[in-house]
Amino acid sequence: QLQLVESGGGLVQPGGSLRLSCAASGFTFDYYAIGWFRQAPGKEREGVSYISSSGAISDYADSVKGRSTVSRDNAKNTAYLQMNSLQTEDTAAYYCAAELGIGILPKNDYDYWGQGTQVTVSS
Repeated sequence: QLQLVESGGGLVQPGGSLRLSCAASGFTFDYYAIGWFRQAPGKEREGVSYISSSGAISDYADSVKGRSTVSRDNAKNTAYLQMNSLQTEDTAAYYCAAELGIGILPKNDYDYWGQGTQVTVSS
């Protein structure tokens, strides 16, 4: 059974940092691209960052570019999103998602999703 479990969210002050993790099980992790998405109350889901199956290719939304780093450790079946200089506008539920495909970097149409982890940026 394919499963994605996010962790690492929490309450952080503006300017702080968090590292989100996405632990995968039940599938061949290094065959899948991983996307990070977020959704704030009353807003549409937004793509945040994406990383290809090997980790060689990645991309970021303009809203987090320069403040975030996406990575993955295929030996540990885990992807990460390091977020720095967090702002109140970063408050949202963050989700990781997986899409089958070696060497691709999809921005949408992910097939598998985790349950999400809440990030709250507040003083």
